[in-house]
Amino acid sequence: MPERRERVNEQIRFPEVFVISETGEQMGVMHPRDAIDIARERGLDLVEVAPEARPPVCKILDYGKMRYEKSKRTTPKAKNEIKTITLRPKTGEHDLQTKLTHARKFLARGDKVRFQVRLRGRERARIDLWCANLEKVMERLMDVAVVTQHPRHEGRAIFALCEPLKKTAPTKSKDKEGAASAAPVDPPTEPAKSD
Repeated sequence: MPERRERVNEQIRFPEVFVISETGEQMGVMHPRDAIDIARERGLDLVEVAPEARPPVCKILDYGKMRYEKSKRTTPKAKNEIKTITLRPKTGEHDLQTKLTHARKFLARGDKVRFQVRLRGRERARIDLWCANLEKVMERLMDVAVVTQHPRHEGRAIFALCEPLKKTAPTKSKDKEGAASAAPVDPPTEPAKSD
């Protein structure tokens, strides 16, 4: 069903309308021309907000701002983002721990994490060493992430990408088997029958 657009200013063609000011104050029933004049004096628009009511309810407000806010509410937001964590070849262990903590938070939210090792000068001569170091850093996140793009050299940097693990709920059959194996049950003993 197409979205109903509000009637604004001269598009309102009723003999009288109930007007509400921009502050929410009820101004009463009046002719639309008078209400439009009041709105224009304040630099605003007269917008029909309840056309089914008798008389129709109109509000004095900034129509452009209203449309913008309405479109912001209806447009879906990006579910997952790619967060970039920038490292240097000689990043200290404590700084690396801090950056890995941030990466874990991003992955827990469902975002992808892109690692970037920026190289300068002579550091670019040992790209294989820095790729191996980045691979070791990525291994520290294997409990919460999966590597989707292994370290690769691009320009003056090395990039790698990881995504959060897709956690699956344990199935019921595994739970039952686990419970059965955890607590061994003695087989019932039956008395021996003599013939």
